[in-house]
Amino acid sequence: MHVTLVAPRLILSGGGSVSKVAEVLAQLGLSRPLVVTDPWMASSGTVERCLAPLRAAGIAAAVFSDTVPDPTDTVVEAGVQAFRSGDYDCLIGFGGGSPMDTAKAIAILAAAPEGTHIRAFKAPAQANTGAVPVLCIPTTAGTGSEATRFTVITDTARDEKMLIAGLGALPLAAIVDHELTWTVPARTVADTGVDSLTHALEAFVSKRANPFSDDYARLAMRLIAPNLRRAYADASSAGRARDEAAREAMMRGAMLAGLAFSNASVALVHGMSRPIGAHFHVPHGLSNAMLLPAVTRFGLQSALPRYAEAARIMGVAKEGEGDQSAAVRLVEELEALNRDLAVPTPAAHGIAAERWDGLLDTMAAQALASGSPANNPRVPDAAEIVALYREAYA
Repeated sequence: MHVTLVAPRLILSGGGSVSKVAEVLAQLGLSRPLVVTDPWMASSGTVERCLAPLRAAGIAAAVFSDTVPDPTDTVVEAGVQAFRSGDYDCLIGFGGGSPMDTAKAIAILAAAPEGTHIRAFKAPAQANTGAVPVLCIPTTAGTGSEATRFTVITDTARDEKMLIAGLGALPLAAIVDHELTWTVPARTVADTGVDSLTHALEAFVSKRANPFSDDYARLAMRLIAPNLRRAYADASSAGRARDEAAREAMMRGAMLAGLAFSNASVALVHGMSRPIGAHFHVPHGLSNAMLLPAVTRFGLQSALPRYAEAARIMGVAKEGEGDQSAAVRLVEELEALNRDLAVPTPAAHGIAAERWDGLLDTMAAQALASGSPANNPRVPDAAEIVALYREAYA
């Protein structure tokens, strides 16, 4: 069996590690960064956690802060213009998945001839070239984008979230500092946490799993499963001591889950989740959570030993428990997790039934076109995906 592994060249992890950003750039021979972040990071001053140590090292970084929650082709094009207007030798994605994904897409598109649209790199195309290296600094414990060869960009003309994959999207380095998550709202902690759990579980049951991705996925599930509720409770409670152990575990788990699916793949949950985000602007992690129990139940019998092992790793089934019982416990735990994290159904989220039903065929077609459902243990057809969307709705 031949396995190709990809990962950032350098990963710096630990509380306060963002203060070492200038040292990381120096190690890599870089000194002229464009920092890609979002409006809140800029207006709240949070981006100063990155800019201040750069200034102290004599590096005057420019900032592009026009990213949006679901990165779009138009924002990427604006970012490319900002990049081309200066003399930059790297990009720093600072924030949640959206700024990091935007920075990756800017690097990819800036390497292409002027006038190229980012959809030219939509999977199954390979986006293996970036104009400059990308350094990622996540401020949420969830997307794992700091460690992956993927970015997801919305094609605004087609209302489609495009998966873009290749070495051009792989960060050269990542700084993983859990202290940056202190100010993240509880809802975001929950959504990004379920996103990271989905990454690990889907990588583990994927048809493209391999021994290395399995190791990453197992480690990620061991960290995320016992700490997600704790991190959510920590974010929901003010005026008490921080649950630093849970926050650090979630941050490491998210990174490891990113390494897992970057070296295997995601599957049906993500394939179905992207159209929900594109059409209804539901945050990515939340749409994953809406789908995860139903999709897991759908594939259970096609990868029973794998799902059962995941249940044991997560601590929801005993070591000696039979596969059938353990796998059922896994689905029960995913349903309980959604209840405990106050995950709404699409209906409870406010999506009108008429609009949902009217887009089911389109969403099913877009899910299949992404390629991710083909990695699922049980590969669905369009009718089965429509049925799963109906099941998840209410």
